[in-house]
Amino acid sequence: MHVVIMGCGRVGSTLARSLEDRNHTVSIIDSDPDAFRRLGPGFNGDKITGQGFDQEVLEKAGIRRADAFAAVSSGDNSNIIAARVARETFGIQQVVARIYDPGRAEVYQRLGITTVATVKWTSDQVLRRLLPAGAEPDFRDPSGTIRVDQVPAPEAWIGHRTVDFQAQSRCRIAWIDRLGEGVLPHRESVIQEGDILHVALREEDAAHAYQVIDAGPDES
Repeated sequence: MHVVIMGCGRVGSTLARSLEDRNHTVSIIDSDPDAFRRLGPGFNGDKITGQGFDQEVLEKAGIRRADAFAAVSSGDNSNIIAARVARETFGIQQVVARIYDPGRAEVYQRLGITTVATVKWTSDQVLRRLLPAGAEPDFRDPSGTIRVDQVPAPEAWIGHRTVDFQAQSRCRIAWIDRLGEGVLPHRESVIQEGDILHVALREEDAAHAYQVIDAGPDES
């Protein structure tokens, strides 16, 4: 993946190095060139000085070939503007914005922009939302047998029952994030657009699970 990051503060620099450690390419944007010192001498990505919501700056950062965009500067307004430009102008689907105000974060979440509002675990959560589903589990038990993943509601499964999803994918839905609230699924629960599924599964079943998730339900 190629990821463009706006903001080279503590979160942005940590995120950039984490992505490089996972063999992804990174371009990072900041209005202050001194901020790039946080990346250290081992950083191999592109460092672009400018405003992350400026289309020309985004072009220099390789936004047209990017798979994901993260706006993690210190300003809520700048992050939201940049996230909307990346999504609406350049068609980037994996877009994350850091928002300090939880109330505003919920509003933008409903508009389709993934937001992260808690500073303590910001970089880890942004990383998990940028990478493809299943690439970075939320939790893995000490034996490496069981993992817990976040799965955005797969388009093919919207409108289908959670029990069918579980049976076919060999996953268990622990809970669902729906419009900012946690929901425990029951037998008649249906997957809705915008849901985030928190699924527990065996590591050995992960490949099968994501094949089923991507393919959609077998209704034969």
